[in-house]
Amino acid sequence: MKTAGHATWPALVLTAGFGTRLRPLSYVRAKPAMPVAGEPLVRRILAWLASHGTRDVVLNLHYKPQTITAVVGDGSDLGLRVSYSFEDPILGSAGGPRQALPMIDSPRFFIVNGDTLTDVELGALAESHEASGALVTMALVVQPDPGHYGGVSLDAEGAVTGFVKRGTPSTCHFVGVQAVSAEAFANVAPGQPAETVGALYPHLLAERPGCVRGFVCDATFHDVGTPHDYLLTSLRLARQEGRAVPLVGRNCAIDDAAAVQDSVLWDDVVVEAGAALDRCIVADGVRVPAGARFEEAALVRRPAGYAPLFGEEIAGSLLVRRL
Repeated sequence: MKTAGHATWPALVLTAGFGTRLRPLSYVRAKPAMPVAGEPLVRRILAWLASHGTRDVVLNLHYKPQTITAVVGDGSDLGLRVSYSFEDPILGSAGGPRQALPMIDSPRFFIVNGDTLTDVELGALAESHEASGALVTMALVVQPDPGHYGGVSLDAEGAVTGFVKRGTPSTCHFVGVQAVSAEAFANVAPGQPAETVGALYPHLLAERPGCVRGFVCDATFHDVGTPHDYLLTSLRLARQEGRAVPLVGRNCAIDDAAAVQDSVLWDDVVVEAGAALDRCIVADGVRVPAGARFEEAALVRRPAGYAPLFGEEIAGSLLVRRL
């Protein structure tokens, strides 16, 4: 993947994660494979990369990889060449890029979180990265909610000085897109789990102050971190894009005597007569029985022998989490 120009740099999309905060939906699909306003999240990310001139993309995989490969394939229908870096064990936000370096085969590339929906201008991000000589340039926006998100601290010159946890006052929020130099990952042990913000970047800051920088921009950012966030983002984007709500996937059957509003139905869902769904997410293969009523809930088929966690309940054959 040799590069020419800025936005034509290759990209690594991080799609290996477990999607823990999206449970129980992530029991069914990996987070990047979940439909957002009718389109799998990862395909929205890939289409955005392609629109900026990127042609070569690597996806790292670990959890439910078949749900991702099934909706992406080789990427040719999106004008991309997609390759896959399989991880076992899962290698984390620094270990994953380290393993993928030979496949990326470029001194500079983009890293994009597989749960990120944003419209960062990649050309401007890459130009900022090259001009500063940084090893890492993180796309940032003004902190939207310090009580909900962790933050990034910058000095007056735009260099990252540290990272703060959720609830700590901060000025900037990382939107999951970075321009990086391969050199940043050179000392990460191959095949070993490692994290960026939690370990690698603080080490780089200590060794080479100023080598991790922020690119503060006015990009939009859509959160899909929890089932509640996922539902709100799906409905918001559907209305912006003129899609019908409720959002209904393939091979779904909704009885004429059922009521479904402000909800997202994945594939192969059946809603029987008299059932009512309001602000719900219904995962693949769920049958909502006649007369059942759910409000602000995520519904999946109950896994065999599954004991519900805090915030979950069993309703017949369904596992339910209130949003």
